[in-house]
Amino acid sequence: MEGLRWLLLLFGLLVIAGVYVYSRRKNTPADSDALTSERVPPRLGGDKSPGESPIDDEPEHDDEINEAVRFVPGAPQKIVTVRIVARDKKSFAGDELVLNLRGIGLRHGKFGIFHRYDGSDESNAVFSAASLVEPGSFDLQNIQAQQIPGISLFLVLPGPIDSVKAFDLMMAAARTLTQSLQGELLDESGSTLSIQRERYLREEVIQFQHSLSVS
Repeated sequence: MEGLRWLLLLFGLLVIAGVYVYSRRKNTPADSDALTSERVPPRLGGDKSPGESPIDDEPEHDDEINEAVRFVPGAPQKIVTVRIVARDKKSFAGDELVLNLRGIGLRHGKFGIFHRYDGSDESNAVFSAASLVEPGSFDLQNIQAQQIPGISLFLVLPGPIDSVKAFDLMMAAARTLTQSLQGELLDESGSTLSIQRERYLREEVIQFQHSLSVS
């Protein structure tokens, strides 16, 4: 009887261990690799403190950009971002901002943001413009009542046209908008975009394009 009691105890311990191992395996996400391969581009900013201005740190609309731009598993991609903000931490009138975006050839489209398309195909966005106000989209029905502190122009490479040409088009648009809106042109970290920084970004695009040709 004593031996049977020990045998039953041992059997019970084995059952408990088996259940524990099974539950650990079941709780491990089976599709973790898939989630990693479809990971959106790294966020440009962190969490905001209540009342913090979206201009002071990183744009609050990065979730919108991340939703609009997803990596293709195994394919190298690069995102280049610049910002245009109103001076003295003020805001642009929403309707004036939209008129200027349309004036340089951008069209309101997917995700409620503006895009510069390659031709008439709306699946071929060369670069895009999103509001710095979360979630990044433009509510055209109420645009006259909106005050927008700034916008983010972002370029996803490779795109429908030559990468360097796409970068030059986006920067030309950024300079035109900055001048017409009397705003400030900043880099992705919120610092003034200097000539040296723009040249550095362009060189990165050239190197990225070269890496695609040799891969």
